[in-house]
Amino acid sequence: MKQRLEKLARYVGSGHHKRNPADYGLPRTNPRPTKSLCDLGRPILLDEARLLALSGIRCGLFSQIRHDGFPKFIWSVSDRGEVFEAKTDANGTGEYHGYPLEDEDAMRMYVKSVWEERCRNAGQ
Repeated sequence: MKQRLEKLARYVGSGHHKRNPADYGLPRTNPRPTKSLCDLGRPILLDEARLLALSGIRCGLFSQIRHDGFPKFIWSVSDRGEVFEAKTDANGTGEYHGYPLEDEDAMRMYVKSVWEERCRNAGQ
């Protein structure tokens, strides 16, 4: 399953989570007030975002696989300790966009603890 996801899942980003489109090739940004900005603390270039999603897949940090063959969520932790969640919609294309999980989000601490246990020890 992991190898299949590594090949088919694609991180593309979303203008709804960006102040600056950086190198994502987005025609514009349109941050929504209710959405977390992935580049609020620092710019995250497309290569780093793709590596974060790939690391989450390799560590098995993703939600249950849906009928379309993709998990709704993939989680990862950056080298700086930032916790990210990548999400796809129900269209079945395997395209993901991501954002940091807020400090008050209980999922943030859970992902960080699993990452420490499962992924850091695996050299990820």
